[in-house]
Amino acid sequence: MEKKKLLKNKIVDTLPVLYLETVILMVLGQFLGNFVLGIPVGIAYARNPEILNSAFLNTTLMYVIFWGIWAVALFWIGIRKRNRPILQAVGTKPQGNNWKYLLFGLVLGFALNGFCILIAWLHHDIVLTYDAIHPLWFVVVFLTVFIQSSAEELLCRGFLYQKLRRSYKNPVVGNALLFALLHLANDGVTVLSVLNIFLVGILFSLMVYYMDSLWCAFAVHTAWNFTQNILFGLPNSGINVPYSVFKLDAATARDSFAYNVGFGIEGTLLADVVLLVACVLLYLWGRKHGKKSMDVWAET
Repeated sequence: MEKKKLLKNKIVDTLPVLYLETVILMVLGQFLGNFVLGIPVGIAYARNPEILNSAFLNTTLMYVIFWGIWAVALFWIGIRKRNRPILQAVGTKPQGNNWKYLLFGLVLGFALNGFCILIAWLHHDIVLTYDAIHPLWFVVVFLTVFIQSSAEELLCRGFLYQKLRRSYKNPVVGNALLFALLHLANDGVTVLSVLNIFLVGILFSLMVYYMDSLWCAFAVHTAWNFTQNILFGLPNSGINVPYSVFKLDAATARDSFAYNVGFGIEGTLLADVVLLVACVLLYLWGRKHGKKSMDVWAET
């Protein structure tokens, strides 16, 4: 009986099964988010069809549905005894899950993305015009972007990372690979953009590995997406949103080393180099000054 249990555990912890489990959780989470929010939105639309013409509302809905991933992932982690230790990585028990690293992540995400956008703008690949900023809308959309970005991190750098860590020596590459594969169906995807998403996954994984901070990955991911989509109105992994502070003159945008018309700055050589440098610097820092990452499986 014990041998059968061990064999079953080995099978469910193999890479293909873990990938499938993660994808299923993501799909179920998005379905739940869409289904639950679809009811009040449908009622509101029936009363006032013009409500869906709001750029702010449509953008908010695009991001906030990811609350379903949080709900499904936490439910699945909590309901299975073998998964429960992962909950430790989400809370304040890891040394790096603190406000300092959360703030650092927001600054870093803005700096990395902002630098790439600045170069594209200086190179005249994009033309941006200021539209408007509504402080309340701005904050609300930021919070919904945080929900979306942290949900993806919860699955890839929380759930999958920790599951891989139990079965494999290197969880960094494994979850970064799935993260890249999940973006293959996005509009405008190219070899450079897939490499970009893979490097982003490596960077976020190194934050968990060397900084012991899932929260930092939450923050960098949020700032990266928010800077592109909401601040500057650019495609984020090929996806455009209606609401943004600046608007892109899409008719004048051009492909170059710093900008890709279909995928945005993430589909460029410049962004890949910037992310590669960030990964190398974090690796070198981590080897010398990094924290000892908490082993959630130590007591199992």
